[in-house]
Amino acid sequence: MRLLRTGTAPEHQAVEDTLDLLDPRLDRERLASVLTLMHGFWTAAEDGLDEWAARLPADAAALDWAGRRRSGLFAGDLAALGAAPPSSTPRLPPVPGTDEAVGRLYVLEGSTLGGTFIDRHLAELPGLADVRIRAFSPYGERTGSMWAAFRRGARAHVAAGGDVDRVLGSARDTFRALAEWCRPAAQHREVSA
Repeated sequence: MRLLRTGTAPEHQAVEDTLDLLDPRLDRERLASVLTLMHGFWTAAEDGLDEWAARLPADAAALDWAGRRRSGLFAGDLAALGAAPPSSTPRLPPVPGTDEAVGRLYVLEGSTLGGTFIDRHLAELPGLADVRIRAFSPYGERTGSMWAAFRRGARAHVAAGGDVDRVLGSARDTFRALAEWCRPAAQHREVSA
């Protein structure tokens, strides 16, 4: 897990810089724009994981894939903001095996940890006081235990012969794809400023 954290640090930072969800000037329009992009990304990412889970159901169950889906939460958040669902999704690499699934899930699940900070920030913004966004911290009080369970599953997979380099490569690819897909959110922020 330390290798994943340090090995993806530049890509992770690029996503944070692109989205800038802790901006004190974040407004409904920009939040809706970001959520639209994220919903499209999560839909594509989850589709790839669903294909993997259909091929390797025992591995998917070991990582509790069925309990980790979030695209529906993004859809609900967009509806709460009065925004339309995304009109497109990115083309992501396939998920041929569990190494790649663990890498992709590292990015998706890791975002729930930062999501708790984003939730607190959104709750403090006057323009967003009337809406509850759920996709950033989908597990509520169970965030820590869900992350711990994912870490245990990832470690067990590697201990059983998983390829750390493939896991890391998949995580990097996922972060890069997310940053690239969400680049319009950064451009929107620059135009609005």
